[in-house]
Amino acid sequence: MATRRKPSSKPSEIPPEVRSEEAKPPHQDAPSLAPPKLGLIIPVAAAFFLSFFYLVFVTYQIEPDLRRSIAINAAMSFGAFVLAVRMIPVAARYVLRRNLYGFDINKKGTPQGTIKVPESLGIAIGIVYLVIAILFQHFNFTSDSNWLVEYNAALASICFMILLGFVDDVLDVPWRAKLVLPSFAALPLLMAYAGHTTIIIPKPLIQYVGAAVLDLGWIYKLYMGMLAVFCTNSINIHAGLNGLEAGQTVVISAEVLIHNVMQIGASTDPEHQQAHAFSIYLVLPLLTTSLALLSYNWYPSSVFVGDTYTYFAGMALAVVGILGHYSETLLLFFLPQVLNFLYSCPQLFKIIPCPRHRLPRFDPQTGLLTGTKDGTLVNLFLRLFGRCTEQILCIRLLIFQALSCLLCFWLRHVLAGWYK
Repeated sequence: MATRRKPSSKPSEIPPEVRSEEAKPPHQDAPSLAPPKLGLIIPVAAAFFLSFFYLVFVTYQIEPDLRRSIAINAAMSFGAFVLAVRMIPVAARYVLRRNLYGFDINKKGTPQGTIKVPESLGIAIGIVYLVIAILFQHFNFTSDSNWLVEYNAALASICFMILLGFVDDVLDVPWRAKLVLPSFAALPLLMAYAGHTTIIIPKPLIQYVGAAVLDLGWIYKLYMGMLAVFCTNSINIHAGLNGLEAGQTVVISAEVLIHNVMQIGASTDPEHQQAHAFSIYLVLPLLTTSLALLSYNWYPSSVFVGDTYTYFAGMALAVVGILGHYSETLLLFFLPQVLNFLYSCPQLFKIIPCPRHRLPRFDPQTGLLTGTKDGTLVNLFLRLFGRCTEQILCIRLLIFQALSCLLCFWLRHVLAGWYK
């Protein structure tokens, strides 16, 4: 978590030593970043993608055209990973030059706590993602494709959210405004949405509702807008540790990919298959670019992701859940974020005092974190399982995220045929 240094609003004369410092060439002034932790990221990513491709090309009988599109998207996503790894140090130099940096609060009192950490690096990841997603249209969609309008509307919403997230990083937007911003970013998607607005009533409730399928009309679009607001803000408030924001996005994205492949393999409906393939096309580059960011953001972090990334990741996941028609399943994947939001509500809505940074206390002598009474899962885990280092705490939270996603798969399997 960062405390960003803000320039003073009072006009003042620039001291001579600062003038001479600013006159230095940028490459001499900006500290170099620590190298990315690829030795940690690549083995984990390789294990996942081997499993993913085994499902796509061996386990399930998927149409050759779909397999081809998934393979092309995967190749372009790998290119996005390489490009993002190279762009992050370049972007870091630029944001440092503009005083967009922070100090790691969870290392306060140690030499690492005095290092200027470049912030808002989500802008680099967002740009790479958009470029790859736009170029992919050339290989998959024709000019008369039914999905092209919604695909571009999805990219417009994601692009809008990246812009608003960067504005938040620069201007430090109040919390009330943060709750509204995603609803504006979701407008292109909601206006272009041409899918169904019906829901399937759970079988135990059909006798009370009187119908197996219910058309919600504009209420369904309102629900989609609220889902976008929740997803963007839920990742933003479940944060504060090196690697947590990017890590939870990686875990959710990986589970979403597995879910989509399983749904394509189990379905014979072409429209249903296309909806989940559409989701894969948007999630694969999100996963690879997030892995690139995680290689720099993992403990000890050499960059901060900023609100730009959390908003971008949340909107991207909301978009794939909406257009893939599995928003209920997406909320199950977001179970830790849902619990964190509910636990945070008394402070978020000012029922009890809410400090600016709801972070645990750091002991520079031992390097351990101690949970406070603030309503976050980060503090709750420390109170339940005891003091630990920042890295161990982040690993525990990511394991909880993965177990929650596995619970989602288990629930879908158990309730299949009975619930719907």
